[in-house]
Amino acid sequence: MSARVRDVMTTRVVAVRPGATFKEIAALLTGYRVSAFPVLDEDDKVIGVVSEADLLSREALVAAVGARAAEFGSAVTAAGLMSKPPVVVTPDEPVTGAARLMYNARVKRLPVVGEKGELLGIVSRADVLSVYGRPDEEIRREILENVILNGFFADPDRFEVTVSSGVVTLGGYPETAARGRDIVAEAWHVEGVVAVRDRLTYPDRLTHPEGR
Repeated sequence: MSARVRDVMTTRVVAVRPGATFKEIAALLTGYRVSAFPVLDEDDKVIGVVSEADLLSREALVAAVGARAAEFGSAVTAAGLMSKPPVVVTPDEPVTGAARLMYNARVKRLPVVGEKGELLGIVSRADVLSVYGRPDEEIRREILENVILNGFFADPDRFEVTVSSGVVTLGGYPETAARGRDIVAEAWHVEGVVAVRDRLTYPDRLTHPEGR
């Protein structure tokens, strides 16, 4: 089974309140050597995220306007600096899903929240990348046994599966084109898979109309 966010997240999280000052946040970021903090309201719900980028953007803006820096007084606390709404993830989300969310949102860390938005932990890029250290032979065995045999009830002897540095190459002869495509799609979801190369020999669709 694919790893879930709860399997890799960190549960000891440093967070800040909306009233935390610019200097306090900067000192915490430096002290804990992290790139961002969740911002929590009085009910411990995540209402935003304040990051190094947020602090640097504010400094660059103040430098650009010079004497008008006073106009940006609201951006001296977490409430004014934070990015909102926060990009968050749930503990049951697959690690691969968290990785895609980080990439699309261009963030390095995701707060992990419960059903009511309460903070449960945090997951970083390093956390989600940890699943890609899985041995190639273990990945190959899961594809053959869990995907091809048990998942699609296909004969593993009809397929050739090789894995190198997490890159899966699927060869062989699926019974139908539809089943072949489904096996390729499912292989992408196996924990530790970096890429899937489709080298299957598909049956002629005219001969096997059910493969459409």
